[in-house]
Amino acid sequence: MSVNDYEVVIGLEVHVQLATRSKIFSWSSAAFGGDPNSHTDPVCLGLPGTLPVLNRAAVDSAVRLGLAAGCTIRTRCRFARKHFFYADLPKGFQISQFDEPICDGGAIKFRLHGELRSVALTRIHLEEDTGKNIHAAAGVSFVDYNRAGVPLCEIVSEPDIRSAEEAAEYVRAVRALVRYLGIGDGNMEEGSLRCDANVSLRIRGAAAYGTKAEIKNMNSFKNVRDAIEHEIKRQATILDRGERVAQETRLWDPARGVTQSMRSKESAHDYRYFPEPDLPPLVVTEAELAAFRGSLPELPEDRFARYTGSVGLSPQDAGVLVADHEIASYFDAVVSAGAPPKRAANWLINEVLARAADPRRLGDADLPVPPPALAELVKLVEDGTLSGKLAKDVFARMWTERRTAGEIVKAEGLAQVSDSSALEAICQRIVAAHPEEVARVHNNPKLIGFFVGAVMKETGGKGNPKAINDILRRLLGPASS
Repeated sequence: MSVNDYEVVIGLEVHVQLATRSKIFSWSSAAFGGDPNSHTDPVCLGLPGTLPVLNRAAVDSAVRLGLAAGCTIRTRCRFARKHFFYADLPKGFQISQFDEPICDGGAIKFRLHGELRSVALTRIHLEEDTGKNIHAAAGVSFVDYNRAGVPLCEIVSEPDIRSAEEAAEYVRAVRALVRYLGIGDGNMEEGSLRCDANVSLRIRGAAAYGTKAEIKNMNSFKNVRDAIEHEIKRQATILDRGERVAQETRLWDPARGVTQSMRSKESAHDYRYFPEPDLPPLVVTEAELAAFRGSLPELPEDRFARYTGSVGLSPQDAGVLVADHEIASYFDAVVSAGAPPKRAANWLINEVLARAADPRRLGDADLPVPPPALAELVKLVEDGTLSGKLAKDVFARMWTERRTAGEIVKAEGLAQVSDSSALEAICQRIVAAHPEEVARVHNNPKLIGFFVGAVMKETGGKGNPKAINDILRRLLGPASS
């Protein structure tokens, strides 16, 4: 059998670190980085006699995420203790949620090859993060507890995903949603957004699920796609041999391009869940829910619908713009400053994003070309002051020199020549100086480009291309059209 004879079944667990100032149950800083074990306290280290105190900001973030994903928010829920034993878990258990998650159901929506997809969610729950093991040479390991106790939202999907590519796009959509809401930075490289994939195969048409393997250590969208693709092939090979896939946790090794066995996969009963005795039930009132609903920003799919509807953008351009909150906000600001939407989108996608490799930079206060400055440049092209080519040169100087388009055009005398009488005189002179090309243009209309280039050269690249073309076609006759 081939891989195509199997149906791929994928469920994802995405852990989102919430951007609170302090940890979920204690007062230590939740900031990324710092010297090892510098962001710790007796609570997150699990010292005897300490008690957790819930960080309400983490709850607020979880509720807003759940509302944005269309979840049902529990107005009363509890925390639980999840027991497992690793060096990076100082208490010997993790405070999480089990049978009473704060968010039930919902879905993550995204587009794959232009089609709207919706992956159902099982739940979103709050929990604390673990520390980090650091493995050195000669088999020596260290533990950094800076991350221990950082608040997490775990987003658990239904097994609705059917390809590695779809899985990667789902994770992108989660990151975009988190950034739109402002509840986390979604940096996979720093571990503030982490993804575990449960992958299984079954014969096409079968109802029962196959045995799943969980994949960890995927810290980029590419790794999510590559790891799942490898795991699909690995399981298909095992099944083709008539063997059974082991239920286990596997690590992705990007250097070798393979998954490798880590440990047998635990089930819920292995964690010996029971209600956390040191925390009271968490209550969210209806008034709070109403306030949270009112605080939600325009979400990616809503923005996509607006851009492709009333704004008039193509689905391709709209997809690029809504991918990151900063990109979409920058675009809206350029349009609000007076630039035509389609022109603004073209300049943003092809010029601004080429220089601002990290889309989040578009939100910086000291961005070299802020939205009003780009709007000014676009309007100079629209009113004929600058040609498209000159405008690109001006934009490059705006980025490096931090000057506006108007300042550069005025100082350098770069305004486009659109005066019809001046251009007419230049065109007549060029035509008169090249009688052989004039004779040939009647048989080869493409030769008009020669005359356009000559006129542009004489005007120092400042001539209005449309006006030049119109004059030359009139002077050269119908054959040049």
